[in-house]
Amino acid sequence: MTYCVGMLLDEGMVFLADSRTNAGVDQINTFRKMNVFEKPGERVLVLMTSGNLAITQSVLSILNEAIEAGDEQSSLMNVANLFEAARIVGGALREVHRRDAEALKHFGIEFGAALVLGGQIGDEKPRLFSIYAAGNFIEATPETPYFQIGESKYGKPIIDRVLRASTPLAEAAKCALISMDSTIRSNLSVGPPLDLVIVRNNERCIGSQQTLDYESEYLHMIHVKWGEALRQAFRDLPNPLV
Repeated sequence: MTYCVGMLLDEGMVFLADSRTNAGVDQINTFRKMNVFEKPGERVLVLMTSGNLAITQSVLSILNEAIEAGDEQSSLMNVANLFEAARIVGGALREVHRRDAEALKHFGIEFGAALVLGGQIGDEKPRLFSIYAAGNFIEATPETPYFQIGESKYGKPIIDRVLRASTPLAEAAKCALISMDSTIRSNLSVGPPLDLVIVRNNERCIGSQQTLDYESEYLHMIHVKWGEALRQAFRDLPNPLV
């Protein structure tokens, strides 16, 4: 399973992804879900993936081949804006579907993938897209400034209560990590190492990038203190009349 979250804020963007995959309790592996495409000062794009690993790796191979070939029409490093970048990623998904969907169906495997793409190109404002398995996509708005993919239900409540477009980047990153901790606590198929990336407005490059593993003191602190704070808040609430 996977959990990834991307946030579009007034100050910039926050991306967080786990790296655990599993095909049963005895087949747990680590594969990176976050991919960065960058020309510092000109463009930065972050693509996070979830779903069938063979499908998402095929999509990434198509995207990277277009970059290596310098394709003007389908390279993320040449595209003029984020909308066109989302269109290219969606097109790569549809290409994999045309090639593999029937064969997967024959073996009883559903064609499943979801992606989050965000970043900034040139003078265009930063943008964030959620891309579905069919290759279509939607864009984040000030009213809905984040997207999740993968095992999203456990981490959603804290984001809905805390996150606003005006939230500072550092607080948004903390919120994303608490969201991830809640997911890890409730679903063993999600876990470290975690990849955290921050992109600041108009820098058009990665502003901060961290990998948090099982030994991370900050991740451990989040886990302990958030659990304690929730238990204390629960104790402080009055009991219902019964």
